Amino acid sequence: MVSCKLIEGSQFDDERGKLNFFNTFNMSDIIRMYEIIPKDTSIIRGWQAHKEEKKWFYCNSGAFIINLIKIDDFEIPSNHLSPKQFLLDAENPMILGVSGGYATAFKASAQNSKLLVFSNFTLERSKQDDFRYPLSKWSGKW
Repeated sequence: MVSCKLIEGSQFDDERGKLNFFNTFNMSDIIRMYEIIPKDTSIIRGWQAHKEEKKWFYCNSGAFIINLIKIDDFEIPSNHLSPKQFLLDAENPMILGVSGGYATAFKASAQNSKLLVFSNFTLERSKQDDFRYPLSKWSGKW
């Protein structure tokens, strides 16, 4: 089933500092993770799609604008697909879960932003399920 879902986190503050947590986030499918740290807020990464691979995005510093497009045909996708926009902000802990079937494009909207990405595929398997399209193919909302 093709879907995207926001998983709301929670925060706890006391004299020792802040704790962000996601007690409802089931991590049993996750095989790997990586962190993206853009050089600056002008860089847009995308469009990258996967037929099967699932990914989860968590902004642990700064903020990111993420655009998702449900792909209609991976070999020759329509030029008229519309993105759905999400904002991930470290001050409001959320995880964006994205099933296979979507293309993503994103950019930091604050300096020194960091985005953690979790995947249910190994790197080798992910490369076999990787589809890339020019940034100009669809217009994201930035």
